[in-house]
Amino acid sequence: MPMGKKEVLVTGGAGFIGSHLVDLLLKKGCEVTVYDNLSSGRREFLSHVEDRITFLERDLVGDGDLVGALEGVDHVYHVAANPDVRLGADDTWVSVEQNILATYNLLEAMRKVRPDDPPSLSFTSTSTVYGNATVLPTPEDYGPLMPISQYGASKLAAEALISAFSDNFSIRSSVFRFANVVGSRSTHGILFDFYHKLQKDPSRLEILGDGLQRKSYIHVSDCVEAVYHATEVQKTPFEYYNVGTADYIEIRDIPDIVVSAMGLGDVEYVYTGGHRGAGWKGDVKYMSLAVDKILSTGWKYRLNSRQSLERAASELVSELRDSSI
Repeated sequence: MPMGKKEVLVTGGAGFIGSHLVDLLLKKGCEVTVYDNLSSGRREFLSHVEDRITFLERDLVGDGDLVGALEGVDHVYHVAANPDVRLGADDTWVSVEQNILATYNLLEAMRKVRPDDPPSLSFTSTSTVYGNATVLPTPEDYGPLMPISQYGASKLAAEALISAFSDNFSIRSSVFRFANVVGSRSTHGILFDFYHKLQKDPSRLEILGDGLQRKSYIHVSDCVEAVYHATEVQKTPFEYYNVGTADYIEIRDIPDIVVSAMGLGDVEYVYTGGHRGAGWKGDVKYMSLAVDKILSTGWKYRLNSRQSLERAASELVSELRDSSI
């Protein structure tokens, strides 16, 4: 169902992935409303397009007029979430509130705004719903799904809610399970962490885990193109898609990418050993997604895992040197 000049609402549109999605939607001619409480997003990520969007600084958990915000909206890109996987080990409630309850509130508003013709939905989920998968690359029909982080568990719960609402209230929906997304405007993640550690001590870099973790990475520009494209061509009432690259990189190869982007000399790498070789409790040590399904829609990624990291490292070094992020 072509989007054309449709009105779209992007929850979390001031965040890392959300702001890039907003950029793409504007290029595609959509009328865009951003709905963001700015808990992890930043208004400056949208400063270059602020005259072309409607911005609502609101919270999906606490807003009393979510139905009103959805009036006239044809499609919702639900990107809002607590984005930090590691935070769940210290604060077990944040993912419940920001990922599960927020999704429930949105779905309730969507079914109420136009009961006979509700907006359609694209939801940004995560590869962490698979947990420590025993099949690599992991396909969408892998099971049972046994997430090992509060983040992954909350995203899986949100997926289940969307599946039920889709069936019960005819909300055409798609779920996108992302590999590790990297690129400009990122405010957390391995490149972000390495940069700040090396800023403090350019001679030594602490690396979480044993360095043998293997993971797939996708550049944010490829990621949002995948979401938009698959949403455009979807014909069924409900779909799941893995979004990533068909390769992976070992964590021990990433420090060199960051060191090179920062123009540093010799750096000592120190591995923490982590939690069973992973970076922390809840960290999936090996992640590689089967992406045949999303590729079959006609979408193609332009950068593989290493290329995505190299481009993202260059982008982040450039913008972080001139900002307070």
